[in-house]
Amino acid sequence: MTDLSAFPITKKWPAANPDVIQLYSFPTPNGVKVSIALEEMGLPYEAHTVTLSDADVKSAEFLSLNPNNKIPAIIDPDGPDGAPIGLFESGAILIYLAEKSGTLLGNTASERAQTIQWLMFQMGGLGPMFGQMGFFYKFAGSEWEDKRPQQRYLDEARRLMGVLNLELAGKDWITGANYSIADIAIAPWLRALDFYGAKEELGWSDHTNLVDYLARFMDRPAVQKGLVTPPRS
Repeated sequence: MTDLSAFPITKKWPAANPDVIQLYSFPTPNGVKVSIALEEMGLPYEAHTVTLSDADVKSAEFLSLNPNNKIPAIIDPDGPDGAPIGLFESGAILIYLAEKSGTLLGNTASERAQTIQWLMFQMGGLGPMFGQMGFFYKFAGSEWEDKRPQQRYLDEARRLMGVLNLELAGKDWITGANYSIADIAIAPWLRALDFYGAKEELGWSDHTNLVDYLARFMDRPAVQKGLVTPPRS
C-alpha cells in the first residue's frame, strides 16, 4: 500500500485506497474536467469533495497541495518517476492524465499540438472570460450601476462562442473526428451558460454547431458520471 503521509492534504481528506489517484475537487466547470477525464480514461481514482469555502480551499492541508487555493488537484501515487506526484491546474492535470493513459491527446504529433492549442484556448480565454461574464451578469457585478464591465464580458463571450461555432462546422469534436481532452475542457464551460442564465442573452440557439456539440458531449456516459463526481456534499 502506497504511503501518502508526505502529503498533508491526506490528513484532512484521508485516502481509503492510497494506491489509486486521489482527486480533490468540486463539480464546477473546472472541477469536472478531471473527473470526466478519469472516467473516460478508465483510470482508477478516489474522489474527495473539497468545497469552495475558505475552510476547505484555504486550509493549510489543501494549500500544501495547491498554493493557489483552487480546485481541482490530484495526487498520483504512481508518478512518472516511480514516486507519488501532486498536481494542480486543471489543464496541466488533463495533459498529465492523457500522457499517463495514452489516450485523448491525439494519435499524431500534429493532433497532439492541436489538442493542446484548443486546451490553451479554453484555459486562457473561454474559462476566464465566461467566469467574468458570470460575475457581471448573474452575481455581485450585476448590481453595479456602471454596465460597461458587464457589456465587455458579454461581448467577449459572444466572440469566443463565434470562434468555436465556426471551428466546429462539419466536425464532431474541436480537433476533428477524435474526442480529446480539449473537448473535456471546453464543453463544461459552454454548459455553464445555463448556470449563469445567459444563454438567451448570448444568442446560444443561433450557434447551432455549439448546440449540437454540447449535446454530443452530454450524451457520453463518462461525462454524466464525471459531472456529479465528487458529490457536492
